[in-house]
Amino acid sequence: MSHKGFSHIGLSTLDLDKTREFYEGVLGFKPVIADTIKIKEGGRIRHLFFDIGRDQLIAFMEPRGIPGIPVEFDAGINRGLGVPASFYHFAFEAGSEAALAEKRDELRAKGVEVTDIVDHGSAKSIYFKDPNGLSLEYCCFVRNLTKADAIMQERFTLRREALELSIETSGEISAARSR
Repeated sequence: MSHKGFSHIGLSTLDLDKTREFYEGVLGFKPVIADTIKIKEGGRIRHLFFDIGRDQLIAFMEPRGIPGIPVEFDAGINRGLGVPASFYHFAFEAGSEAALAEKRDELRAKGVEVTDIVDHGSAKSIYFKDPNGLSLEYCCFVRNLTKADAIMQERFTLRREALELSIETSGEISAARSR
């Protein structure tokens, strides 16, 4: 069997309507499956899949009134685990540097707080969060990867706060990379 990428990534949300508004209205992803799952012991799950390109999907589940499932929980993953925002994140392919800059400007025009473009050497990225607090990224590779890229090595140094990938620290990452 050959690897063909993800079928889908499944995530949770406490507000599927807000999540749909963001992923469909702001990011422009097309919803492709929407269903409600009835739980025999009580409650329901609203379930929604978005096509994010290349036959890959992202799905959200919103629990409602299910025994043993908390009414409130942190759907942002990182906060709940107490780790920096960069540890668990989802990156979407931008396609090119020009498309990445366009996406940054488009998101900012829609009121989304987005970092400046961060230069990782082999790739460039922008970072932002969805309404659930999930860390998201648009990324594009700027060169072909080599065998040397797969060898573990220290490439640059950052302060711990840069791992939160805020607008304030995105410049630090690019600056550290260029040293």
